[in-house]
Amino acid sequence: MKRSEINRLIGQAKEFFASHHFQLPPFAHWTPEHWQRVGSEADEIRQCHLGWDLTDFGSGDFHKVGLLLFTIRNGHPSLRKAGKAYAEKIMIVGPEQVTPWHHHKAKMEDIINRGGGRLVLEVRHEDAKGRPTNEDVTVSTDGMRRTVPANSTIVLSPGESITIPRHLVHQFYGEKNGQPVLVGEVSDVNDDATDNYFSSPVGRFPEIVEDEPPVHLLCMEYPVFPAAASSPACGNGGLK
Repeated sequence: MKRSEINRLIGQAKEFFASHHFQLPPFAHWTPEHWQRVGSEADEIRQCHLGWDLTDFGSGDFHKVGLLLFTIRNGHPSLRKAGKAYAEKIMIVGPEQVTPWHHHKAKMEDIINRGGGRLVLEVRHEDAKGRPTNEDVTVSTDGMRRTVPANSTIVLSPGESITIPRHLVHQFYGEKNGQPVLVGEVSDVNDDATDNYFSSPVGRFPEIVEDEPPVHLLCMEYPVFPAAASSPACGNGGLK
């Protein structure tokens, strides 16, 4: 992806969040220059990869296969028992913009339609070799257990949510001809580096063509402060 496209998408996202009265934390607005001045007090943001995150999953077409996220809070995988054991994200999903089939082994999550259009999810089980099965799927939507056939679509209107248990394979997208969807995620500690298992090979993080300077850094781009290089600070009150 070109940096100019990333800058434009983040700018549009900030406007979209504001239009839904969703306020981002202060570090959402930090510039690369500000990051050069921040010391170890920001270790939790660095080490837990809080902040802007977007990807086209290697598709080359973000609006067809892609996702924009902002991680508001997160623990660190190495501190699951001693530190912060939860995570929260806010996302924007466009009409027919697909986040491809995938599952998590460590993370259970609630996916919440916070506003805008309707969100469509598809759910299924896969066998040990990654092949889809015809097994029915049982999920909880807003506290109500329901069982649906494999590959069923579950549509969430604003205010509705679904719990995605570990190992459940799912994909989601905005409703065709609908509005962009403001999507929340509340989950166990999120580890995008090792806990995303896609049914078909994809690229989780974009390769960036630097055609202009970044307006905001992505969560994997923060400069490393020397004191932050050792033990993680995520969710343990900043203690190391």
